[in-house]
Amino acid sequence: MCGIVGLFLKDKSLEPRLGEMLSDMLVTMTDRGPDSAGIAIYGKNGDGFEKMTIQSDNPVDDFKNLDKELSKAISTEVGLHLKSTHAVLKMASTHSDQARTALAKVRPNVRIMSTGHNIEIYKEVGLPENVAKRFEISNMGGSHGIGHTRMATESAVTTMGAHPFSTGADQCLVHNGSLSNHNSLRRKLKRDGMSFETENDSEVAAAYLTYKMQHGSNLGEAMEASLNDLDGFFTFVVGTKDGFGVVRDPIACKPAVMAETDRYVAFGSEYRALVNLPGIEEARVWEPEPATVYFWEH
Repeated sequence: MCGIVGLFLKDKSLEPRLGEMLSDMLVTMTDRGPDSAGIAIYGKNGDGFEKMTIQSDNPVDDFKNLDKELSKAISTEVGLHLKSTHAVLKMASTHSDQARTALAKVRPNVRIMSTGHNIEIYKEVGLPENVAKRFEISNMGGSHGIGHTRMATESAVTTMGAHPFSTGADQCLVHNGSLSNHNSLRRKLKRDGMSFETENDSEVAAAYLTYKMQHGSNLGEAMEASLNDLDGFFTFVVGTKDGFGVVRDPIACKPAVMAETDRYVAFGSEYRALVNLPGIEEARVWEPEPATVYFWEH
């Protein structure tokens, strides 16, 4: 069943409240998926450094001195900010590929949640309220973000199986539904150089969009193409560094509602996810049309 939320802020004065509002929206969707939850926050990054959000089941040992070891391995300074089972590494963009390679050697059990200049992803097994509190999401600001609470249907309930899925820099996807051609599409994408961490069909959708954007499509064009190339039932909410997009399959059996004001654009699997947003009573509220791409960019 799963629950999805998304929030794209037009009004910069709301940016300090992004995490607070997005957390509230996701907690409202708890009964749509109690297995695991996750949130992607697109924050401001004015210093030009790249961020890598990582996760460990044994953070006390895995994160100890990790910044020093990586700094030595790639010959440049690496910052480390701890958040429970997650941490955010910060490094010069020119050294991000080296850092990924070095991380696999010095901490092989640590998993990468996201990379990019703006994105941070926090996800774990458990209820949205607990996940949001663990990572202090309510204290985070930013320009846009998406969230997901999962009811697993065909793959394991694990941290890596939780949404959002990120398969490219500053890109992520959350999904409600099920894809029928994900195995064949995964094989094709692997042949074309894409890699996968799970057997989840939603990760294939994320990788498909990443692949299309790596080959020249913008977010809207990639989502349009997905309507022809992905089979099954789906509602996707997608984030990029500057953008936020929504698309439903041609049958559109998965619930979705959107609201727009001059201050924000919001998405929820159900309207109750939106009811606490400021000015919602004056918003234009609608159900996204089947096979129609909606996207906004800063």
